[in-house]
Amino acid sequence: MKSMLIIGLGRFGTHLCMDLSRLGNEIMIVDQDEAKLEDLLPHVVSAKIGDCTNEKVLKSLGIGNFDICFVCIGSNFQSSLEITSQLKELGAKYVVSKANRDIHAKFLLKNGADEVIYPDRDISEKVAVRFSANQVFDYVELDNGYSIYEIAPLPEWVGKSIREANVRAAYNANIIGIKDEGGMKLMPGPDYVFQKNEHLMMIGHQRDIEKIVRRL
Repeated sequence: MKSMLIIGLGRFGTHLCMDLSRLGNEIMIVDQDEAKLEDLLPHVVSAKIGDCTNEKVLKSLGIGNFDICFVCIGSNFQSSLEITSQLKELGAKYVVSKANRDIHAKFLLKNGADEVIYPDRDISEKVAVRFSANQVFDYVELDNGYSIYEIAPLPEWVGKSIREANVRAAYNANIIGIKDEGGMKLMPGPDYVFQKNEHLMMIGHQRDIEKIVRRL
């Protein structure tokens, strides 16, 4: 369990609040619009109406007590930048700020953000990958160009073992799980035999796994 502060309750901030709450975190939310706070009250330990560009408002929140501070303001970059900078000056341990453009991200990182997220861009990339091939069921981007794909097995793999298909040598990718109606089998051994209707959880460099995806 972590202590989180979320500033700005647009669509992203609202969904973030509910997801973090579901995972058992303690959350405080702040927004200038009281109506945005009301629906989230059952999910948080504290809520406050206020303009966080005002340093007095930020000081009243006890910034140093939070493990992570999220700045989820997307419509007013100047406000996002000011709040990000002030959070760090007030002793925030870790600041994550939302950005819509690369130039915004650069300024946020230079002015106190420990990490910048692009929710709209990240979602569009995930949707593009998933719907570009019929047999891609999910996709998670990792660091340094690596990704995890949930895909169907290639037709020529069905009935063969992982060793016989020689997946790692042929595609420089690893199978970390097999998903079927019975659930998830993690880290299957080399003698595991591929079945037609299962999903493979594969990890590797995106360019390598895309070679498999193009053959599905």
